[in-house]
Amino acid sequence: MNRFSDDFGNGWLTQGYAANLDLSETNNHIEIRMDVPGIQPEEIDVEVSGNLLRITGERKEEHEEKGKMFHRMERRTGSFSRSVTLPCDVEEDQIEANCENGVLTITLPKCESMKPHKINVKPVAK
Repeated sequence: MNRFSDDFGNGWLTQGYAANLDLSETNNHIEIRMDVPGIQPEEIDVEVSGNLLRITGERKEEHEEKGKMFHRMERRTGSFSRSVTLPCDVEEDQIEANCENGVLTITLPKCESMKPHKINVKPVAK
């Protein structure tokens, strides 16, 4: 029963493909890295609207090859959709998305007003 629960919780029994991601932040930008093995860059859509980022795509099903009998087929196929609420406003026209070696990296520059600003402390004049 534990194995069934673990498999179900990991999306093994659900339809589609579950794409995992990491979201990190620096002083200047937000970065999202998502595992998308076997998915071509042109099969991925990235949209941002306000503070909501949506990533959709599809891992295509491979067609069975003639003369080959499969004993096991565990690799997941299907479409995925992930929505992420961003922690701050970003410069929508400067967002970059790259896909290399099965990892999608999205860099979202923060709006200038969201970046930390250093405040100089001045002595009081007497």
